Amino acid sequence: MSAAAAIPVDTTNTAGHLQRLYFVRFVFAAAWAGTFAAIGSKIDAGTVTLLVLYPAFDVAAAVYDARSSRDRVLYVNIAISTLAAVGLAIATANDIPAVLRAWGAWAIVAGLVQLFVALQRRRALGGQWAMILSGGISVLAGAGFLATASKATSMKGFAGYATLGGIFFLVSAVRLLRAGHKNKLAEAR
Repeated sequence: MSAAAAIPVDTTNTAGHLQRLYFVRFVFAAAWAGTFAAIGSKIDAGTVTLLVLYPAFDVAAAVYDARSSRDRVLYVNIAISTLAAVGLAIATANDIPAVLRAWGAWAIVAGLVQLFVALQRRRALGGQWAMILSGGISVLAGAGFLATASKATSMKGFAGYATLGGIFFLVSAVRLLRAGHKNKLAEAR
């Protein structure tokens, strides 16, 4: 995909909407990870709901982000996360290795999209290092889920994955908040 896929946006509005979105994503990831760590040891109705909810929430976040930023690359993430929600629902009918394969494939592709978007935004907004790291780590974690899937007896690693992603969203939200305060101070002078 080329950098031309993104439509130029007002960086002040983009930073504000990203800050709100990143805080919400942090809260969701923390709550999801805590709940999953408590109940995600076997495939049952609660686990299936949580497994489908995570990528479904990613779809909603990407829709909000795409509408706010008009970045067309995010539509790729919407499609990928929608497929992941469906794939995870289907995989849960099989076994834990199937779930890890579906989650791992999603983590890789979604991580690549996140990495691409963060690199694009770095030019306009700066300070996207946390999102760049998050995208890269998602790719590596996804590869790890795929590599260990055939021997897996647990899905507990998903809670760590969500927790780390949530921390990166929090760091990015705080960074955008601080950058916004600095910009307001500079404008007031």
